[in-house]
Amino acid sequence: MIQGGNHTCRDHLFTYSASHNDMAVGTKNLKYGLLRTKDRFSLVSKHSTGTVPALSFEVWGWCLGDFSHCWGVDTASLSLDLVYVLWLFFVTLAWNWNVWLIPMRWAFPYQTPSNIYLWLLADYLCDLIYILDIMVFQPRLQFVRSGDIVFDKKDMRKNYMKTFRFKVDLHLVPLELFYFKTGINPLLRFPRLLKVMSFFEFNDRLEAILTKAYVYRVIRTTSYLLYCLHCNACLFYWISAYEGLGSTKWVYDGKGNSYIRCYYFAVKTLITIGGLPEPTTLFEIIFQLINYFVGVFAFSIMIGQMRDVVGAATSGQTYYRACMDNTVKYMASYRIPKDVQNRVKTWYNYTWQSQGMLDEQELLVQLPDKMRLDIAVDVNYDIVSKVSLFQGCDRQMIFDMLKSLRSVVYLPGDYVCKKGEVGREMYIIKAGEVQVVGGPDGKTVFVTLKSGSVFGEISLLAVGGGNRRTANVVAHGFANLFILDKKDLNEILVHYPESQKLLRKKAR
Repeated sequence: MIQGGNHTCRDHLFTYSASHNDMAVGTKNLKYGLLRTKDRFSLVSKHSTGTVPALSFEVWGWCLGDFSHCWGVDTASLSLDLVYVLWLFFVTLAWNWNVWLIPMRWAFPYQTPSNIYLWLLADYLCDLIYILDIMVFQPRLQFVRSGDIVFDKKDMRKNYMKTFRFKVDLHLVPLELFYFKTGINPLLRFPRLLKVMSFFEFNDRLEAILTKAYVYRVIRTTSYLLYCLHCNACLFYWISAYEGLGSTKWVYDGKGNSYIRCYYFAVKTLITIGGLPEPTTLFEIIFQLINYFVGVFAFSIMIGQMRDVVGAATSGQTYYRACMDNTVKYMASYRIPKDVQNRVKTWYNYTWQSQGMLDEQELLVQLPDKMRLDIAVDVNYDIVSKVSLFQGCDRQMIFDMLKSLRSVVYLPGDYVCKKGEVGREMYIIKAGEVQVVGGPDGKTVFVTLKSGSVFGEISLLAVGGGNRRTANVVAHGFANLFILDKKDLNEILVHYPESQKLLRKKAR
């Protein structure tokens, strides 16, 4: 554990990638703080003094004074600062300029004496972005050493120089000096492609920000496919120019747009559509065989990646559909009445549409206790804090209670509880309405309870002579209720005797 404080880090950059295995900081005056441990980082988020384990996201920004006021770390919404992601976008844009256009300029006759200065201007603009990233951004990343956050400029620069990324950046040597001997050859810019680590870092950070990251993964996987076709088109034109444009039926004949025609050839070759002229020379046959093998290999990988991306995006819905199908199969095997089966199907459909999941507890059970509390406070505290029964209770007691609440959906006409039953649960209406019914026919509505109301507390708190239900409660329409178990409540109230006395007094 690192005990934090007011750290001064003026005019420094910081970048962080949260991990469950990293360290966290807790201070009284720090609402959101971040630090670096090796290549991973942790986030601190606390409503009061203490430590919260790391969440999986990333933040970057300038540190303008005290660490507790670092720009780029937002409030409880955990909005991420986009400045560093935007910078990585420019670095990635420069890398893509090189990775796409170096092979195209080498193969196709698009680089001419009339436009060479425009190509060089774009090249050196990308080089300037590389230089700024190496000289300004990367050497100013904070890190942790022996449990302390390091802000010293020299130490941060030395730490960067020890990383593998710095060793790769050193290989971005300016081979353009050979322009004076060989002429302007785009292949001399090949070392610029070694900046690929920035591309992968940008992907990771962008996915951490996006709410539907799978859409970007689909786009990125598609771009890999397009790049394979792009490289194949460049190679095909180079071979055609080497053998002579139009010299055989197989090579490019020099008509039309050269890039589009060669790209069309690459698509038909790598996807093995067929309908291509037969290669005539040994060189053409070898190239075509390699094309077919690479096409089968590359496309199988792309299809597999696309399947994984789509599968991950729809895994929740697949799980919901599997649960529903298994339940329907079970009911059919035991010949459950159709009206009961229809109600079960309705419950599945409504619960999935309203919550996007069948059980919220399954999602949160893997999180650390403190993190579950933070999520519970953000999601449910506004509802529970307005319940009159809990007015005046210890705030921390309410926090503890929030972690024990279970969300359950009831269908129209479902009995939530019946008179005379042993009360083991208390209910808080999250959404919808319930009705307290009774009378000779059992259908007389005594009162309608709406969102924020509580019922079942009399039986739960065992006052008034027992713990039996005193009325029937029926869901009026679809009702989403919080349920608090008696055992959980008793375990909480043991630590808050004053709140226990207040609750029992109100429940009388």
